[in-house]
Amino acid sequence: MRRVILSLAAALALSAQSLHDFTMTAIDGAPAPMARFKGKVVLVVNVASRCGLTPQYEGLEALYRKYKDRGFVVVGVPANNFGGQEPGSNQEIAEFCKRTYDVTFPMMAKVSVKGDDMHPLYRYLTAAKGGDIRWNFTKFLVGKDGRVLERFEPRVEPTAPELVAAIERALAQ
Repeated sequence: MRRVILSLAAALALSAQSLHDFTMTAIDGAPAPMARFKGKVVLVVNVASRCGLTPQYEGLEALYRKYKDRGFVVVGVPANNFGGQEPGSNQEIAEFCKRTYDVTFPMMAKVSVKGDDMHPLYRYLTAAKGGDIRWNFTKFLVGKDGRVLERFEPRVEPTAPELVAAIERALAQ
């Protein structure tokens, strides 16, 4: 049964044409169709609360606040795939993000971003750019049409000139 479910998830990811073809679960448990981001530039980031890169939440929130009125959104996707650095429940993660970094951008429920149980969205993203996720805070920049434009590895800070320039180019298209 599990193999059939995994095969269906892989088939969905391979048949997807854009980010907009996926539905995730928001951190509060509500359905979160990615189609709601049609016409927006989206930065999808796998996040973790106990990682050396966790302070990147601050830069992600700054990007979101700076560009959200121009049609930009950050989507945080908690994952516990690397060193057990996101062990909390969705509620604990949401509370940590709000209390510590005043996160206001959309956060999804915790998923797996690699391995046999990888979420179909991450199958799509990694097939489009760069292969397997290697660590927390990998960033995928998605254009207004829902297609992956660029990938930025974890050590690229949210406010790095190359990432900011890519966001501005995507917003101008």
